[in-house]
Amino acid sequence: MLHIILIAIAVIVVLFLIIVAMQPADFRITRSAAISATPEKVFPLVNVLKSWEIWSPWAKMDPNAKHVYEGPAAGIAAIMRWSGNRKVGVGVMTITESRPDELLRIKLDFLKPFKVTNIAEFTFQAQGGQTLVTWSMSGENNFMGKVFGLIINCDKMIGGDFEKGLAKMKWFVELASKK
Repeated sequence: MLHIILIAIAVIVVLFLIIVAMQPADFRITRSAAISATPEKVFPLVNVLKSWEIWSPWAKMDPNAKHVYEGPAAGIAAIMRWSGNRKVGVGVMTITESRPDELLRIKLDFLKPFKVTNIAEFTFQAQGGQTLVTWSMSGENNFMGKVFGLIINCDKMIGGDFEKGLAKMKWFVELASKK
């Protein structure tokens, strides 16, 4: 009887490993919002890392998080280090590409609760009197990322945070433009 139980456990483990191995090797999460302002009004909220405190969904998750800024205040080589509660973790953001009013690319190094490096991008497209802001994050799924993806819908979870951040950005920019 013990022999049958051990074989059953081995089969379950092998099946689980096969399912994990079949998960996508990489991911991309994308959300967009139309903001009633020009790209020139929206872009600085992302390009100036200290401005993230105004609209970032993670600022609300841990208002006591510590932020350290290094390098230039904005643009390429601007760095923000953060350390917060378990919801925001510990990490480093570095702007690696900044094309004013068009594109911002950021290297995200998450250190806690797990180590992983991802890329975030913001694009800004003028559309009449509005700007379409698209926020995306992409990266590779290691074994643990694939397992996590089986348990939690990361697109829905992170995408929901992106939606909150874009909505706050929209609210702030549109309110400021009315003044």
